[in-house]
Order: sequence, then structure tokens, then C-alpha cells
Amino acid sequence: MGWLLRGCGVFALSFLLTALQAANFNVRNYGAKGDGAAKDTAAFQKAIDAAAAEGGGTVWVPAGRYLCGTIHLKSFVTLHLDNGSVILASPDNADFDPYETLPFKSVSDNETTYFHYGLVTADNAQHIAITGQGVIDGNRTRRRGPKTVAIKNCQYVTIRGITVQNSPNYSISFWGSDYVDIDGVTILNGYADGIDPDASRYVRISNCYIDCFDDAICPKASPSMGMGQRRNVEHLVVTNCVTRTNCSNFKFGTESSWDLKDVTVSNITMMPRDKGRPPISGISLESVDGAHINGVVVSNISMVDVQTPIFVRLGNRGRGMDPPTPGSVENVLINNIVARGATMTSSVTGIPGHAPRRIALSNIMITMAGGNQDPKGLDVPEHISKYPEGTMFGTLPAFGLYARHVEGLALSNAQLRWDKEDLRPAMIFDDVKDLTLDGFRTDTVAGSSPVLWLNNVVDAFIRGSRTASAGTFLRVSGAASGRILLAGNDLSRAERRIEQLGAPKSAVQETGNAVSATPHQAAKKTSLGGRQK
Repeated sequence: MGWLLRGCGVFALSFLLTALQAANFNVRNYGAKGDGAAKDTAAFQKAIDAAAAEGGGTVWVPAGRYLCGTIHLKSFVTLHLDNGSVILASPDNADFDPYETLPFKSVSDNETTYFHYGLVTADNAQHIAITGQGVIDGNRTRRRGPKTVAIKNCQYVTIRGITVQNSPNYSISFWGSDYVDIDGVTILNGYADGIDPDASRYVRISNCYIDCFDDAICPKASPSMGMGQRRNVEHLVVTNCVTRTNCSNFKFGTESSWDLKDVTVSNITMMPRDKGRPPISGISLESVDGAHINGVVVSNISMVDVQTPIFVRLGNRGRGMDPPTPGSVENVLINNIVARGATMTSSVTGIPGHAPRRIALSNIMITMAGGNQDPKGLDVPEHISKYPEGTMFGTLPAFGLYARHVEGLALSNAQLRWDKEDLRPAMIFDDVKDLTLDGFRTDTVAGSSPVLWLNNVVDAFIRGSRTASAGTFLRVSGAASGRILLAGNDLSRAERRIEQLGAPKSAVQETGNAVSATPHQAAKKTSLGGRQK
């Protein structure tokens, strides 16, 4: 009797699974072969259309390799990829929808502009999902080709658990979409960007592993519907991810005519890929085409061998603008950053007359590779209209942080050091108003350069800082410098506290600093022509 009951149980379970798959629109019931040779595009579309006709449902993709061209998701339909299933992009370009026809000339590149040329696509749909443990494979060996997942003008989108690999275009790309949840997704061997939320709101990206050549997570606010339709990136959360790239790990700004507002980025591990150059940058926030960046919090980031850990840039390329007009960068908080093996200086820069404002960096620990034996002066080109990236200025005159044309810059508990002797100052501030430097430390100092250099800085407060043995702790230059206060710093290991170079004698005041009783400790004033005793 027991064997009979067990047999009945197995039969019931098998029947239940069969019935469940039938109710969930199994693609094999609509003609899909899943053998990696026959083209299954039509079968997939029939299953999706059938589910949509019933008011919604789950299209079930069992184990197999399904060769497909463009698939169109529809409202209230979930595409579920079972473990062992692969949707494989057809090698025949004719199997994919062409670029959509637009009533304007796009100022963005083709990868950013077009969404119909893709493998799994959706346009003007609601409550759609791609889930499971299966794979969407772009099936290419180089860049240029269809997007693997392309979502446009959709609301309530879920992408969960799947793997996207070998994408010749943006791996997961969506424009003008709201209430998007991307969770537990793996991106492997992408030839372009990883995840690009473009002109989208209420987006959550969490628990993802991303390995791609171009930018790993790259929110954009592109004018892909024309310069007349403004749509910002707003209310974006990125958390608990691992990113590996040859370009930027998190970047906003190169395809963005509109704004980035109310954004948090947290708990990210950033590192190089197993092939190619190390990442250009860790965190890049850029406004060069009129975008306004406001209300961004970045926290708990660990970087290894990223060239430029932090890059904040306000420029004026003005793509699509007549005349080009700068945007703004303000209210940015970057906190709890650890970077090892960096080779390029982090920077916060604006352009004359247009400054990033209210920028705060706290709990920053950066170890530079170092090795620069030829420190330069302050003649760094403005590059007002240049393409923005962390390496755009070349070798900067400070090894740890360079800031120029900034208003309201606060740094607290910044620890900067190098592995190989570097003769540059740790930090340079040029044309900065309202500077707070609290708890700065460095244990690597070499050569005759000062530890800190302030040029044409007004309203600065430096407190609670200390340095390893150094010739000069602070250099102050520029006739515009003034109202600089040093208070409560440990300067006992500096031969001289202050060196003034063309700055007014009254520019710097001191109170409560710990100093050494050596003859060299008095502040020195140096003219532009040489040192004065």
C-alpha cells in the first residue's frame, strides 16, 4: 500500500508541475525547440502574447538554449528563466528590430539613444518582470550589436536573479522608466556598460555582480526623446554590489543633459577585471552638458587598484546646447571610502565662475601608488569643454586630492598616503571659498613641497590635523587668500608651520597648535622672487 501511495504522490506532483507550467505559458508549448539551432523568437512571442491576452501571467522558459531575435515583453507578463535556460541572441542581425524612428536628431550616441534594437525589449508596458536563474546571452565577441535587455517608457519593472553575459551593447538599459527593481543580477563579460538607468525614477539596484568593459553602473539623463522633453534621474538607490570594469565603476554625467537628484550609493566593492586596464575611476559625478546634480550620498565604498578614486567635475561641454551653459553640482556627501593602489589624484573641480558647492568628504582613506619625483606648480589646464573623466588633467600637482573653483568644501578624517616616495603635496586647494579641513593625517611626506598648499583660498578652517616629519606643513599663496585659521593642529613634526608665497601677511592666523621648539618653527613669508629671512 505504501508504494501505491508514494506512486500516487509522485504522479500528483508531476501533474501539478505540468499544470503549473501550462498555466504559466511554457514556451515549449508554443513551439520553442531550445536546441540552440532553431530560431525560437516566434514561439517566445506567441507565449508572451497569449499571457498578455489573458490579462497577464508568467511565461515559463525551461532548461535549454533558445536562439532568438527581438522579443517584446507586454504589460503584466513575467518572463521566468528556469535554471539551465539560456536565451541566446541570434547571430543574424536581421532577426532584431531596427532602430526606432525619432522625430528629431539625437545628440547622444546610438547605444544611448535607441531601445528597439535589442534582444529582450519592452516599450510602454507596465508591471513586467524578468526573473529566474537562467541566462540572457548577447552571443557576441566584441562591442556593437543589440542591447540584451532594453526597457523604454515602462513602469513597475522587476529584473531579478538572472545572468546577462557577452552583451555587445548596454547589458541592462532602461529609459524613461519608473519603479524599477534590479536585484541579484549577475553581468558577465559585457563589452559596453553594465546597468544604465536613464532618465528614470524610483530605481533600486541591489545585490548585483557586474563585470564589463565600460562603466559598470552608469545613470544617465539623456535627451533620448529630444531636447524638448526633460526627464531627470531621481530617487535612485544603488547598494550591496560588486563592480569590475575597465572604465568607471559608478558614473553620472557623460550622456546627461538633464539632472541627477536624490541618489544614494552604498556598500560597493570596486576592483579591476581579470583583463584589460585598471578602472579609470571609482566614483564619478560629472555635469558638463547643463545637468544639475543635487542631493547625492555615497558611502561605504572599498576600491582596489582603481586609478582615480573620486572625481567630481563641473564643466561646460554643452552638447546639444546653444549656447553651452554650465549646470551645477551641489549638496554631495562622500563618506567612508577606502582606496588602495590608486595611481591618479582624486579631484573636485569647477570652472571659473561656476563652482561645485557644499561638497563634503569624510572618513577617506586613500593609499596612492606614488612615485612622482617631479612636482609641478599650479598651472593645470582648465579643459572647460573637454570630455570628463578621472584622467582628463593628466598628472596633477598633488598626490592625494586636488580641488579648484569650489565653494563650501568640507573634509574630515582624511588619511592620504603613498606606497612609493612621492614629492608632491598631499592636497592642493586652488580658488576655494569656505574650506573646512578637520582631522587630516598623512604618514608619508618627502621632498621640499608643503604637505598642504592653499592658493587664493578664502575662509578656511584647518584643525585637528597632523603630519609625519615635514619641511613645511602649509603653503599659502595668491593675493586673494585670506581669513585662514589654523587651530588645534599637531605641527610638532614640521620644520615650519606656514610658508607664505605672495599672500597677504594677515591671510593666516593661528591658535592652539602644538609646535616644536626648534628655530625653524616660526612662520615664513616668501616673496615670488625667493625666500625672505
